[in-house]
Amino acid sequence: MVADLSETAPYNFVEIESKWRDFWLKNDSFHADFNSSGKKYYVLEMFMYPSGKVHIGHVRNYTIGDIIARFKRSCGFSVLHPVGWDAFGLPAENAALKSGGHPRDWTYKNIEIMKNQLLSLGFSYDWKREFATCDEKYYGFQQKIFLAFYKKGFVVRKESEVNWDPVDNCVLANEQVIGGCGWRSGALVEKRVLSQWFLKITSFVDELLAEIDNLTGWPEKVRTMQRNWIGKSCGCSIRFKTNIGDEIVVFSTRPDTIFGATFLAISPGHPLAIKLAQTNEKIRTFIDDFKKGSVAQEIFDKQEKLGADTGVVVEHPFSGEKLPVYVANFVLMNYGTGAIFATPAHDERDHEFALKYNLPIKKVVASSDENDELPYVGDGVLINSEFLNGLNVAEAKEAAIQKLCDIGVGKREVFFKLLDWGVSRQRYWGCPIPMIHCEKCGIVPVEEKDLPVSLPYDVSFSEAGNPLDRHATWKHVKCPCCGGDARRETDTLDTFFDSSWYFLRFCVNDPNSDNLLEKDDIKYWMRVDQYIGGVEHAVLHLLYSRFFSKALSECGFVDVREPFENLFTQGMVCNATYRRENGDWLFPEEVRKNSSGEYEVIKTGEKVIVGHLEKMSKSKKNVVDPDVIIKNYGADALRLFVVSDTPPDKDFPWSDEGLEGCWRFINRMWRLFIYAKSCGICAEKCGTFSGVDGADPDIQKLYKNFHRTVKNVTDSLEERSLNKVVAYIRDGVNSVYLLLEKMETNAEVFSVIIRDIIKMLAPITPHICEEAWSMFGFEKLVCANPWPSYNEAYLEDFTVDLPIQVNGKLRGTVTVDKDAGEDVVFEMAMQLPSVQSAIAGKPLKRKIFVKGKILNLVV
Repeated sequence: MVADLSETAPYNFVEIESKWRDFWLKNDSFHADFNSSGKKYYVLEMFMYPSGKVHIGHVRNYTIGDIIARFKRSCGFSVLHPVGWDAFGLPAENAALKSGGHPRDWTYKNIEIMKNQLLSLGFSYDWKREFATCDEKYYGFQQKIFLAFYKKGFVVRKESEVNWDPVDNCVLANEQVIGGCGWRSGALVEKRVLSQWFLKITSFVDELLAEIDNLTGWPEKVRTMQRNWIGKSCGCSIRFKTNIGDEIVVFSTRPDTIFGATFLAISPGHPLAIKLAQTNEKIRTFIDDFKKGSVAQEIFDKQEKLGADTGVVVEHPFSGEKLPVYVANFVLMNYGTGAIFATPAHDERDHEFALKYNLPIKKVVASSDENDELPYVGDGVLINSEFLNGLNVAEAKEAAIQKLCDIGVGKREVFFKLLDWGVSRQRYWGCPIPMIHCEKCGIVPVEEKDLPVSLPYDVSFSEAGNPLDRHATWKHVKCPCCGGDARRETDTLDTFFDSSWYFLRFCVNDPNSDNLLEKDDIKYWMRVDQYIGGVEHAVLHLLYSRFFSKALSECGFVDVREPFENLFTQGMVCNATYRRENGDWLFPEEVRKNSSGEYEVIKTGEKVIVGHLEKMSKSKKNVVDPDVIIKNYGADALRLFVVSDTPPDKDFPWSDEGLEGCWRFINRMWRLFIYAKSCGICAEKCGTFSGVDGADPDIQKLYKNFHRTVKNVTDSLEERSLNKVVAYIRDGVNSVYLLLEKMETNAEVFSVIIRDIIKMLAPITPHICEEAWSMFGFEKLVCANPWPSYNEAYLEDFTVDLPIQVNGKLRGTVTVDKDAGEDVVFEMAMQLPSVQSAIAGKPLKRKIFVKGKILNLVV
């Protein structure tokens, strides 16, 4: 008979969580120190922007990192787990425009609010290392980096196209261009060429590409995205003779299709297009119209393919055929040579353009499927191509390149899509660029003794444009070279600059150090052992950070050239959406289920339309406030919920029922701890435990099976399968509950099991576990004690291949412990692709589970 724990007082999470948060903060419990053994672990979640509110996505991301940090501390590592704020950026300026306040005040107020939210979640941060990128000290260091890059030749100034708002007279970021118009003025955006500051990331392009293969701790999806962004293209440059004496050089990665070329297209920015526009009004008008648009790649890719016939023709290098030349809006000047030969039968953009302008379409690659429609872009055999006929695509590429080289019009070339990184931003709330413009001396760097170049506080946002341009006192200075009148650079740095080296500053063990970086500290802590963040940062942030490590190494600041050893990309948190019949969005708390099982508005009873699970969004009102959850359930329940049920790299479906289940489990654990205390379970009895030989058979089985639980939990933590960790712990707790009536007479073995359950659960729910740890008389903090160990001898012959059915039909098997509970088997079953396919979004009606025998899912 199972002991009755129903009379146990409810878990007082408010008092207990507050107690341990205060203790950790007061005692600096998670300060990162050097470990004499050299056993270190650096855990870092991606920088948070201080928007003013921590959301559930943040909670999941930072909980994953905290679980890993606490686990590694228990494994004997010296753990660095810092936190800070990516605090510059446009939203602060927008808030100032809206409220009449100041970006700095808005930012620091938000940091204070969000820091308190993070503290309430019990994250094990080394708070003494905290900083914000808008701290003058931090961006002063950053200006030193800029100057070091400038001296090394990694910073250049050149012209580039930008989005220009002709009404607000300012540059717009791509995200500020909405439907081709400025977000604030509504004016049609223009392309304008301005002089900008660039970082020469292309100087490291070969190393950036080659090292991707060595980033084995990164998801393959992210590595592929970086390779594609760098975009190495091997091909051939081809010189075409024109009828006006000029040559057009084309770069092509598909020279095999050259016999399918029916026209050439050049960029509106191509030198020949600009030359022709001087005397050709049609071309001039086309180029002017082209400038009325965004430089955003997304808009560029989706725009209608348009062009203008230049009247120029070129000679085909093999056939001698005359091909017309068009100026086209889909040809980029910043890739290759700004000119292409077009093969409409084998390229989607060329095909769209050829149909619009009634240009010939010649098929030169035949596929094995006669039903394939044009444009055909796959592999095949060359046709209608003279000496290339009968070759496959790869053979034809090589043959075409060789022939073009032999006749003197071709050259093997390698091009990259990766461009130098433009870091100039025409706005106030960013790191000032430490350069000075002098009419006599040109552009000169600020002297290091005059750093930091601080942002002036007394600025106005009542007018459009950059306030720094209007601040005469700040802007006008003396030239450090000649002493004459000069002006400061009024552009500020792209915020990606701020977040491309912050992980290095966290390594400095003395946060008050006036040295930019401490090489010995960085040598000890770097690389980051586990970096955690969203896949949306797979390219820009991660690529820029990799570039910074290499550039800083070249400047002598660091010795590490790759910053992140392992990368984990967590899934998004999704929630159902609710709308009135008129289309208005509703918050989840405004909705309830009625007695008929239908959703209705609580206040009015009107019918509610329930949408599919979507990413949480303020605009769709399907957000959940962490503060409300913590107030009603506590931080531990929320932390447990966001890593339960769903693998952390997958999208997480929010459900109130799931949260309630985690709250019940927290209380179940509390009842277990209180009951165990009454049975004499304590730290002292762990010290006298000598094994289970001769013990009750049920106790022997419990103890030996528990070793399997410890191994499964440990392995799952190492694999970042946190949902499995929760399932295995639940299963272990269930086994303990089944033998509660034997606890008092077997206090020593139960003391060991309860001790190790606390240790394994503590990374996920630290507050309740710290309280229990103290209650049982264990010393120090939970994570300051060694992680549970297991005996390999107890792991043998405990597994079974268990069949998984969906609606009675076998869909696969999973290998599990013979005594594995329903939670563990269900978690493993849901990861089988065959099961996922069979369920395919259908609601799960019930689970039929027979331990060690079968699991049947009824949908």
